[in-house]
Amino acid sequence: MPDEPETAQAQAPAVHKQMNVTEIQRVLPHRYPFLLIDRVLEITPRKRIVAIKNISVNEPFFNGHFPGFPIMPGVLQIEAIAQAGGALLLTEVPDRDSKLMVFTGIEKAKFRRAVVPGDQLRIEVEVLHWRHTMVRMHGTASVDGKLACEAIVSCALTDRK
Repeated sequence: MPDEPETAQAQAPAVHKQMNVTEIQRVLPHRYPFLLIDRVLEITPRKRIVAIKNISVNEPFFNGHFPGFPIMPGVLQIEAIAQAGGALLLTEVPDRDSKLMVFTGIEKAKFRRAVVPGDQLRIEVEVLHWRHTMVRMHGTASVDGKLACEAIVSCALTDRK
């Protein structure tokens, strides 16, 4: 009898679950007040990441955006998507301490609902195209299953100077 083909499960990439903030800081260079992901729930290497950001009333951006009506700035929601994507990508870079992942483009950004204190932002990023030092990803950020924002982000791996 010929060898049977591998099952889909055997062919699927390994999934790493539950990166806490300390492990995230080993991968990303961002720190307070600009680290915008608190936990990684799952990673499928070179394909997908799911992360969360707990939105606290103590976030420094709420002091000015907007007094008496705090809303997480849309640009920071996009940054959270990019940071999650960066965590996915930089886990694949052995010399990541000497590299930075920087934005090269943002496309089709859409904002669907306000993100406010007490919300938990669920960030899902899927790789659309990955080259040696360039990547294009589609990301969404949702609260309670409702889409808050989405965008296509492009990033490049560069040397720290």
